[in-house]
Amino acid sequence: MKRRNFLKAAAVGAAGMASSLYFPRRGDDRKIRIGLIGAGWYGMVITTAALRSGTVEVAGICDVDSEHLSSAAAEIEKLQGFRPKTFRHYQELIGLRGLEALFIGTVPHWHALQFIAACETGLDIYCEKPLSYDVMEGLAMVNAWKKAGNIVQIGFQRRQSGAFMKARELIGEGRIGDVHQIIAQIHYQPGIQDMKIQAPPPSLDWKEWCGPAPLLDYRPGIGHRSWRLEKEYGNGHLVDWGIHHIDIIRKIMDKRMPDACHAAGGIFVLKDQVTTPDTLTASLEFAGLPVLWQHRLWGNGDVTGEFNNGIFFYGEKGSLLAEDERLVLFTAGKEVKREDISIPSPLMQENHVWNFLDAVRKKDRNLISCDPEDAFYSTATVQLAMISYYTGTKVKWDNNKKEIIDNAEASRLLQREYRGKYVHPWSGDSN
Repeated sequence: MKRRNFLKAAAVGAAGMASSLYFPRRGDDRKIRIGLIGAGWYGMVITTAALRSGTVEVAGICDVDSEHLSSAAAEIEKLQGFRPKTFRHYQELIGLRGLEALFIGTVPHWHALQFIAACETGLDIYCEKPLSYDVMEGLAMVNAWKKAGNIVQIGFQRRQSGAFMKARELIGEGRIGDVHQIIAQIHYQPGIQDMKIQAPPPSLDWKEWCGPAPLLDYRPGIGHRSWRLEKEYGNGHLVDWGIHHIDIIRKIMDKRMPDACHAAGGIFVLKDQVTTPDTLTASLEFAGLPVLWQHRLWGNGDVTGEFNNGIFFYGEKGSLLAEDERLVLFTAGKEVKREDISIPSPLMQENHVWNFLDAVRKKDRNLISCDPEDAFYSTATVQLAMISYYTGTKVKWDNNKKEIIDNAEASRLLQREYRGKYVHPWSGDSN
């Protein structure tokens, strides 16, 4: 990408990269009444972050696992001094009188139905990433948000990283010259997964957990905290974790969606352990800028473990590695010089949640760091890459029409069939 074009775009798009870190105001005694759907690990991470602001009270929580529900309620009671109301069905929580904002920390295949129901009730929403499980769900969610006019933040908390903000600044200043290629990667080993079919824990309503997604036989390797590498629930490492890097690349380089994606890989080492690729290379053709994603969930990952997780920006004058809390600059030429820059960002998650709460308190959508439409671009990008992998085809995308070009097999994967009584939100969408 040419630096003159980058600087022109940066002047417009800087706000979306979190122009400054936000710390909560404590002068106003009125507390925002929030609810939480999905009281497991990450649902409690974002709820605890909200409570740390001192500006909220958790009025109610919902979960289909009674153990999660009771332990989360007890923890919240310790933090705020009273126990929130507990619900098994999210519709009951959404209807709780006096509720102002909703936190969605459920698995991705539940996001669309819960999000749209909350929009129809007029609640402000903090929803974890990815935005949706499939592309058409994401479009339906964006339409619901636009119709409701509510305040929504999607959980791409790495937009609050000081290191990534600095990377944008250095690239804009021309420190590495025009950027002509970007490579992003996160290599790691997920460990042994228990894939033995068995009865779910007595506390867990597995059928309700699966919801609109296929009802697979229960195994610990696809349940709580392990669903990310299951095709039907998390859709793989790129969609779960790599999406953060793709989102940051989009924001730093001011891109929307690629014109085409081509992905290849397979399950070579973790056979019978995962149902999404343990090895993947995805080429994302953004206009004027090739981006490559790669991951290996086995072996050493990168040649050296130092660079297993990061984004590499390659410019004609040098290269830049960007991570959550550090940057590494490399000069071009035979005698490469290295400069390490440490930029701790210990409150990334808190700042993203607090940014949302500040926007809710001020009733100002413009304060949000990541709205649903912006989140759609990052989410749909990785979903298209996985569609390419599943079909073994190159997927071309028309961002104006929001459709795949001349590829019927790939187009069928933009929307999956819902199970049983559940109705896919796009089927009733008027747009």
